[in-house]
Amino acid sequence: MKFPTFIFDLDGVITNTEEFHFLAWKIISAEFNYHLTLEKNEELKGVSRSMCLDKILKWANTSIDSLKYNDILQRKNKLYLDLISKLNSNNILGNVYDFIVHAKKENHVIALYSSSKNAKHILNKLGLTHFFDVIVDGNSVKKSKPDPEGFIMASELTNTKPEDCVVFEDSSAGIKAGNAINMFTVGIGKSKELKIANQVYSGFNEIKLKMFQK
Repeated sequence: MKFPTFIFDLDGVITNTEEFHFLAWKIISAEFNYHLTLEKNEELKGVSRSMCLDKILKWANTSIDSLKYNDILQRKNKLYLDLISKLNSNNILGNVYDFIVHAKKENHVIALYSSSKNAKHILNKLGLTHFFDVIVDGNSVKKSKPDPEGFIMASELTNTKPEDCVVFEDSSAGIKAGNAINMFTVGIGKSKELKIANQVYSGFNEIKLKMFQK
């Protein structure tokens, strides 16, 4: 029987911190007189903090100097960390915990690739760190999703060929990154942008481990 390596995104797949990212970016956007909508926020999912700010500045049709740019990145992160300060195991999304536990018992290698530089901090708060054989985050890569660098790194660190990896993502950027190197991509959620994935499910309640065992 063939056991693929599972690579999980964090926000929107394991826990829902996307709401807190949205609230933090909404506050930042207001400083440029730009109203960030939930629809536009979809384009911020799965990409790095600096790429998010670049997009917002473009939408607001404005520019800032490097000093203010770096200050905003730091303030956004502080806003976000304040919002998730009470995060705990109760914030793990439904059924994903059971899926991970079952996968570990069946000897699947488990990895995480998140564009967030706070990924390890969040995993610790959720009490999930010990499940992951490899963790790749925003501190590990030079290029964020949709560039496949992080997935390539996860593949190499787990000694797994890309085609033997299954990626769980809730963003089009993450799906594009996995598709680029022939990983099997699974979209989690109801966004129309996920249709580029190999398979799409609304949540882990629809996913069974045996689907990926050959």
